[in-house]
Amino acid sequence: MTSIDTITLEVADIAAAERFYADAFPLGSRLRLRAAREETTGFRGFTLSLIVSQPADVAELFQSAVDAGATVLKPVAKNMWGCGGVVQAPDGTIWKVATPAKKNTGPATRNVENIVLLLGVSDVAASRKFYTDHGFTVAKSFARMYVEFAAGDGPVKLGLYRRRALAKDAGVPPEGSGSHRIAISGDGGPFTDPDGFAWEATAAAALS
Repeated sequence: MTSIDTITLEVADIAAAERFYADAFPLGSRLRLRAAREETTGFRGFTLSLIVSQPADVAELFQSAVDAGATVLKPVAKNMWGCGGVVQAPDGTIWKVATPAKKNTGPATRNVENIVLLLGVSDVAASRKFYTDHGFTVAKSFARMYVEFAAGDGPVKLGLYRRRALAKDAGVPPEGSGSHRIAISGDGGPFTDPDGFAWEATAAAALS
């Protein structure tokens, strides 16, 4: 089963991004940074979600990101799925912090249970086939709207969502062009998917 080992973000200012992520989110080796190689404008076509255990944890991480310099796209609020909020990091990456829980069960923590990478794609069915052909196993699927793959041994789950729907969920316009400014590292790379998202072999990413 193919899995994701790390996410690499391409940023304009590595030192500033390192400071932001050190203060905002406890991601450790799951997140890498490198200098941006190409221009980008508008929505980059993906979001990253931090899944936590309770609403208090959502509030804790969300506020940490804001204090570190993130822009609020959607404030923390309860919804039919649980509780969540969306911020945009200074480097432009969109992050959602969310939980399926409705109530707190203890003091707030900064523990992240899962990371979910959602790719905004033009054709969910075609992208689903592409990824299953590359060794991914479907865990959940909702017609031509959303697909979630099993994480396997990796720390990051992969999901596919229609691009316009993903932008709406993030609270931003769907228009964008240029580089996605993200590279996905796992045991199935290297390849580029139908929407231009670049995958790298884990060893190669570590040397970038």
